[in-house]
Amino acid sequence: MDWTTLLAGSRKALYDALDPGRGDAPMTWADADVVVVPTAGAFSGLEVAATALARVFEGRGARVEALMIAQRRDADDGYFAARVASADVVALTDGSPLHAMSVWRTTAVGSALSGAARLIAVGSVATVLGEVMIDPRGGAPTNGLSYRRGLAVCVSASDAQLERTRTLLGDEVTLAAMGPDGVLVECAGTWRASGDVVVTRGARVVQL
Repeated sequence: MDWTTLLAGSRKALYDALDPGRGDAPMTWADADVVVVPTAGAFSGLEVAATALARVFEGRGARVEALMIAQRRDADDGYFAARVASADVVALTDGSPLHAMSVWRTTAVGSALSGAARLIAVGSVATVLGEVMIDPRGGAPTNGLSYRRGLAVCVSASDAQLERTRTLLGDEVTLAAMGPDGVLVECAGTWRASGDVVVTRGARVVQL
């Protein structure tokens, strides 16, 4: 079944997930049109973040373009929005999820990300995509961007913070705590996990 979303805990986890032998995200990458959006990496350097992620796809023969979207005015640029909408794959770099959310929310690029045919997110930026986001500053749930549904995602945190998050969410929301080696893949609205991922509903560990 064709995939629509891939969340990876790190670039290494993404690199491994794209290995044809593993088959997490089967696709013919040769000459694929990949757009890299490094918004979340704005504080560490857009070019550095974009270049590092682009190498993962260029090594597989894809055509890669990085869109330097750092501020909200960039996210309403017509060219940027059109490129996100037309790409075979859109890849989001790791970095600050709160900055990414503030830049993308209610913008043309944000709308294009929501409708992207295939969306990849690396590290903490994956946490903003769902209907529920886990605030990295303390683990409380808040509103996400609702670009993808069915799962709330958080990255590595202390046991105490994870316990607080699970308590606040209760049994109504499925939470996937994704470590650096974790991978989550969505196909036709159904999620599957591999590697360092713990899925819970409240205090109960569950299977996707």
